[in-house]
Amino acid sequence: MTKRLFPLLLALLPALPLAGCLSFGGKPPKVLLTLNPAASLPVGSTQSSATAKTVTVQVPTVPQALAVARVPVQTGDQIAYVTDAAWVEAPQRLFARLMSDTIAAKTGRVTLSPAQSFSDPGARLWGDLRNFGIDGTSHEAVVTFDGSLMRTSDAKVETKGFEARVPGAPIGATTVGPALNQAANQVAAEVAEWVGS
Repeated sequence: MTKRLFPLLLALLPALPLAGCLSFGGKPPKVLLTLNPAASLPVGSTQSSATAKTVTVQVPTVPQALAVARVPVQTGDQIAYVTDAAWVEAPQRLFARLMSDTIAAKTGRVTLSPAQSFSDPGARLWGDLRNFGIDGTSHEAVVTFDGSLMRTSDAKVETKGFEARVPGAPIGATTVGPALNQAANQVAAEVAEWVGS
């Protein structure tokens, strides 16, 4: 068996220097971004739908410009993306989780994902995440969420728009994350107040 492997190894030897040059994926970003809730339940706390109202939070829909892991910078009708920065997962999923954490902390409601809500969805929150990026003219982080809320099963739907703008430093991989996190938390807090009213 060793005699058969030796010629194969000799044939592969010239390819070894190229191994470090090959890449089967894109260049990884220098900075990975996430959202951290300003308000969240203490670790280990227990909630029960037997004693608290529930709300099902759906992942918002997004325009195509946001359906990527990159941070958009919009100037007029042109969109570019921040170099060397990317979200750790789809921004609409991060925002849905941030809203869930904030609603649970500020209202005492049990927040559910659609997968958890098959027996008792309670109130239902969904909407469109229209902006989640940087205004290239003002250098502000902009988060715009158009929410829809069904409080009971009687099919009456309330809608409300929310927007936060946070001034940012020069646009860069290390500056956009904190500004967007602050704007997203501001919107999530306003949504929680609406849901809890």
